[in-house]
Amino acid sequence: MLWVLVGLPALAGAALLLGGRRAERAAAPAATAVAVALAVPAAVAAVHRPAVTAPALPGIPFGLAVDGLAAIGVCTLVAVFAAVVVFSAGEREGAGGRSRYYGLLLLFAAAMLATVTATDLFTLLMAWEVMGATSYGLIAFHWRHPRTGSSAAVSFLTTRTADLGMYAAAGAALAGGARGLDLGELAGVSGPWDHVVAGGLLAAALGKAAQLPFSFWLSRAMDGPSPVSALLHSATMVAAGGYLLLRVEPALAATGWAGPAAAWIGASTALVMGAVACVQHDLKQLLAASTSAQLGFVVLAAGVGGVAGGAAQFAAHAAAKSLLFLVAGLWLARLGTKHLAELRGAARGHPLAGTCFTAGALALGGMPPLSLWAAKDLVLAAAEPPGLHAAGLAASALAAGYAGVALAAVWSSPAPAASVRTAGGAGPGDARHAFAERLPLIALATAAVVTGALALPAVGHAWSLLLGRPGAPAPGLGEAAVSALIAVVVLAAVMLIGIRRGVPAEAAERRGVRPLRAWLGLEPAAGALVVAPVLAAARGLAAFDDRVVDRAVTGAASGVPRLAGVVGRRVEPAVEAVVAAVATGARGLGDYARRPQTGQAHQYYAQAVTALLVAALVFVLAGAVM
Repeated sequence: MLWVLVGLPALAGAALLLGGRRAERAAAPAATAVAVALAVPAAVAAVHRPAVTAPALPGIPFGLAVDGLAAIGVCTLVAVFAAVVVFSAGEREGAGGRSRYYGLLLLFAAAMLATVTATDLFTLLMAWEVMGATSYGLIAFHWRHPRTGSSAAVSFLTTRTADLGMYAAAGAALAGGARGLDLGELAGVSGPWDHVVAGGLLAAALGKAAQLPFSFWLSRAMDGPSPVSALLHSATMVAAGGYLLLRVEPALAATGWAGPAAAWIGASTALVMGAVACVQHDLKQLLAASTSAQLGFVVLAAGVGGVAGGAAQFAAHAAAKSLLFLVAGLWLARLGTKHLAELRGAARGHPLAGTCFTAGALALGGMPPLSLWAAKDLVLAAAEPPGLHAAGLAASALAAGYAGVALAAVWSSPAPAASVRTAGGAGPGDARHAFAERLPLIALATAAVVTGALALPAVGHAWSLLLGRPGAPAPGLGEAAVSALIAVVVLAAVMLIGIRRGVPAEAAERRGVRPLRAWLGLEPAAGALVVAPVLAAARGLAAFDDRVVDRAVTGAASGVPRLAGVVGRRVEPAVEAVVAAVATGARGLGDYARRPQTGQAHQYYAQAVTALLVAALVFVLAGAVM
């Protein structure tokens, strides 16, 4: 079942990509069937915890296994993937490039499933590479749009730069004696290689999770299709960074510095990117910044050893954020905008989507008794020292703030101009496929609500046992009450102000907080160091290819007919004359050779005597000379 879990989407995705236009009509049904069918091997793997290996490199196998953490990752991923594929089947009906879209989605899902079940760095690296390549293709799906291509390049190059840390970690693990690059043995790598391993994995994870200073790439990734954002930036690509740190938490703790570094970076990202989210006027940008902030809690949990809380945050965030991105995509298709000011009244005009969006936003803001309220409390229960706990509470307040910003916008009374606004992309297909769009929203909204059961002591204890962490820190009644009060007060205040005075993000822009709205201006700095040099090198190589290699090949191809003409006019006649002369000479020699062949015995005898006399003369002369 574990091979099926990873192999089925990989084979289906490859078939759709290779099928090209011939697979266009079958792409959506095939992808939907695969996404739904994955529930069976996922459930079996979560219950029976299989482990498989295959020979790869000498002494380094290709290994997959499911433990408690991987079971949570697999089930979360399969659920979100199915929701995104079903939603896409309704939204993308009639759109071109379906085989490429669904093929990349399936390959990406296969790579992510391999990532969460990998048992060694070799397998993890393979899955990590495929995940990065397919994410580039998905973000750049609308590649004819000039900004989309550059955004995909910025996202890809930024994360790939951070991914170099994983290669450094693999090399250091081999040097430090980690047999087979097993992830479970990284904590026992001998010094000083253990510091290189921890640092490399930390860099790779922070890059993928869009943590500071890598957060800016997530803003550019929003130029991809909304269902792609719902998948990549909820339970998969971005979440993979936090998941990796949870997986290698013992290796971080063994160094003495990597764990605290991860915790403080996660807390700082939750604070700073929470502030960035609060001042956005674009809904997808708000959700993107909140993704970076929310995953900061997962990174914080990995740094303090709170694997149970980090896994809860991972799963709860996946449900809430994928829901919010899908609703944002639906409104973008219906209303033709993602600007908060132009989305005023969107929830009123689309009641089901508005209700689901509200459930997701309230969960995102940490409202009790919803999922992320319970998950954040599990994370903060393990957060020490007190300053780290205080930073987490402040980040929770900001989460309530940006959730309130979004809710205030979509529930405000629509502006007069917005009341007659219609979608550019609405059509008959919307009604025909409404069920395919609504079902995932209802399922994800339900998950975002019921996951709050983690706050119940019995459920939290069972969760810790599932992860093999009995006795994991749990929030007390007072801590839960404080976090709930913060969320309720902040979210209610922001919504009240937003509904009465307009979108808070617009007011913040007027007060001059442009650096926050521009994601702290991190992209220009990183672009000057990494993105711009690589793209400049790529343009230079492309020019060299066009001006040197291509011209050389073209020149050689055009020179062949000319050379053939010269050979035909000048060389070939000379060669023909030589051949004719040789033939004439051969015929002449043949004539001379036939003349002695008369058939008369006395002539043959005379010829033999003549030959003997010539031979004797040669010997006499040779002897005289000697």
